[in-house]
Amino acid sequence: MHHSKAHNTPPKTLEELAAHIKLWANDLGFQQAAITDTDLSVDEPRLQLWLDKGYHADMNWLAEHGNKRTRPHELLPGTLRVISARMNYMPSDTQPIEVLKDSSAAYISRYALGRDYHKLIRKRLSQLANKIQAASTHLINSEEFSSIQQRPFVDSAPVMERPLAAKAGLGWTGKHTLLINSEAGSWFFLGEILTNLPLPIDQSLEDNQCGDCEACLKICPTDAFPKPYTLDANRCISYLTIENQGVIAEEFREPIGNRVFGCDDCQAVCPWNKYANHTAEADFSPRQQLDNSELITLFQWTEQEFLQRTEGSAIRRTGYQGWQRNLAIGLGNADTSGAIITTLNSSLANASDMVQEHILWALQQHQLKQTNPNKRRKRKIRNIMQ
Repeated sequence: MHHSKAHNTPPKTLEELAAHIKLWANDLGFQQAAITDTDLSVDEPRLQLWLDKGYHADMNWLAEHGNKRTRPHELLPGTLRVISARMNYMPSDTQPIEVLKDSSAAYISRYALGRDYHKLIRKRLSQLANKIQAASTHLINSEEFSSIQQRPFVDSAPVMERPLAAKAGLGWTGKHTLLINSEAGSWFFLGEILTNLPLPIDQSLEDNQCGDCEACLKICPTDAFPKPYTLDANRCISYLTIENQGVIAEEFREPIGNRVFGCDDCQAVCPWNKYANHTAEADFSPRQQLDNSELITLFQWTEQEFLQRTEGSAIRRTGYQGWQRNLAIGLGNADTSGAIITTLNSSLANASDMVQEHILWALQQHQLKQTNPNKRRKRKIRNIMQ
């Protein structure tokens, strides 16, 4: 990217530094960066209400840390500003809808196809923080900023990323609770730098542009939205297949279909994602053909193969048992074949009790399909996805 020479002249004022930060962020592969203050008092009661309703399932870390989550200045004392940055992750040519429609293929959430984003984004944010640190010595009143304190984060600390990003003007919160940007849709990661520099702040967007659209709420296979702007993680396929370590309740197994790590339906159907740009980051392009693999192939991986093939990938988060469990459900929902039944049967002996329960369920599904060939698959890829 070629920017004006302003890039190379050291910033003399906080205004100039703020402008530089945005250009440096672009150079480091972020599509946009913006600055906001630390006041999340509006979001504090909302978060508390959500936790009180138990919508965080067993993700107890969301309830920990007291108010630090809504008070960045308590997380890093002295923090005055949050620099929020976003980076596109959608690889080109990974046809999510086609994979969802193919009952024998494994659908993996598009953000998890490449390298684990935490490492990449943390590294870029650290580079940005270093540039800010170096530049702050040139500020006219640099003695004021002699002890600059900064800390980068990528969904790794109790920081309310989406409210901060919305406050900074990077988008608005959609009815599916994810951040939407009118030029980029929602296929992007967020990261932050907390800083004690009193930088000028950006304006948040005046309005939420979801209007009357409820496509995301209607498409959700497990009805995880009790109402717009509220997600019940207990019912969310991303939670069930990734964070949840135990048995997946039977009511969710059929709706899960072939989604074996996460779910993107609410994003795939969002009209704003028509405008989404693909990522230019090579690290986010699919590894191990995970964008279109057969369920049966992935299910046959040994634990060693799983660890080897998911090295440096977010898929590790579910663990081998969770992976096997999710694939067993996918195989139970697939169209019946001798190969699937043989594979499920032969894996029973070595499976853990937790995984066994899902394999037995899958075998039972195939028995039902064989005794009643007219049993139409109730796969919830509804008309809007066609």
